[in-house]
Amino acid sequence: MTDDLASWNDGPAKQSIVDFVTATVTPGPDFVDVADRIATFDNDGTLWVERPLPPQFDFVFRRWAADVAKDPSLADQQPYKALAADDHQFFAGLATQDPEVVGALLSAFGRTWLGTTPDEFDAEVRKWLATATQPTLGRPYLELIYQPMRELLAYLRANGFRVFVCSGGGRDFMRVFAEETWGIYKENVIGTAAEYTYSDGRIVRGKHMLGGLDLGPGKPEHIFAQTGRFPLFAAGNGDVDIEMLSAAEFGLLVNHDDDTREFAYTDGAEASLAKAAELGWTVANMRDDWSDVFGS
Repeated sequence: MTDDLASWNDGPAKQSIVDFVTATVTPGPDFVDVADRIATFDNDGTLWVERPLPPQFDFVFRRWAADVAKDPSLADQQPYKALAADDHQFFAGLATQDPEVVGALLSAFGRTWLGTTPDEFDAEVRKWLATATQPTLGRPYLELIYQPMRELLAYLRANGFRVFVCSGGGRDFMRVFAEETWGIYKENVIGTAAEYTYSDGRIVRGKHMLGGLDLGPGKPEHIFAQTGRFPLFAAGNGDVDIEMLSAAEFGLLVNHDDDTREFAYTDGAEASLAKAAELGWTVANMRDDWSDVFGS
């Protein structure tokens, strides 16, 4: 079996990936034109860690805490109120797309970086990346990208796939490190996106977010809006990825079952695991299918 996926243990998950890609590029009934070889990957929990909270939340929460320190009146409104009270239940409403939660978060995202240039925002993210560590594993976030998924991205590109990240996280946040960590160009990053306005030679962030959250049905909607196609290959790890995987010919679901090397949990993935069994998606069990998690 191919050494291109060296951190994948031989078994059904690895074999199904190789078989699908081989069929896609081999002349015959399953051959797919290069133009249609689109692969899309969720980010949090699929390409890097998402527990105890998605890394972008760490970045955003630090900024919001600083904003509340400057303006204590913010603590009386959401989502600052939930942050001050350590109200995890409020933020859990993001996964279920609770309108109150989504509205409060989108409003706060827009307000926080209103008028910021792309370079200013990028510098703020890079400063955070250079200093922040994941609280449980104690390592910088960019050291917690899954090595098997790096290999899979490279394997797909080597076989003519165009690879996109499609995440509920911020598009501009992911663009800061997408090229250097995943080899994915900025224009191939799909996520929850801020509007921009251009005037007098400067482009700055506006107060609104474009197209809503990139979660659930928003994922295939945004993929189609950007590419004009649905994915051929899609990978995710949770219930918010069901629609994206359902829109693809090949679905890969990462199952977090390794509490020794990473974390073991199924909350937020119960429906997607059931859907994987129903529709025959490939499930990559971290404990058994990955020989290495974060790379040497």
